Amino acid sequence: MLPKRFRLKNKKAFDATYKQRKVVSNRLLTVYCGKNKSDSTQQTKIGFVVSKKFHKRAVKRNKIKRLIRESCRLLLKNDKLPQKYISLIFLPKSASLGADFKTVFSAVEHIAQKLRDFD
Repeated sequence: MLPKRFRLKNKKAFDATYKQRKVVSNRLLTVYCGKNKSDSTQQTKIGFVVSKKFHKRAVKRNKIKRLIRESCRLLLKNDKLPQKYISLIFLPKSASLGADFKTVFSAVEHIAQKLRDFD
């Protein structure tokens, strides 16, 4: 579970992140990036969105959210997730539906590498 200080919670924050239109994606995930930070002491907030379009069963939607959340937590712990953005929103693609943890972790790691090189 991500600590509270890393969670993106309110609708305003999600809308502001989507409005920036900075998108990075790979085969399994799409990530929307918020504004660049002006204050480096501020934490990067992370949100996860899995709609009913992804799968009609809540069990499947929750499983992919748990896998992505745990991958992000491990990358944050090892300082491999870039901290230059105010917020990040992770959206899985339908290809990630049957993926195991190792596959999802490598996809999140690939996204993190792209985010470091992005912008």
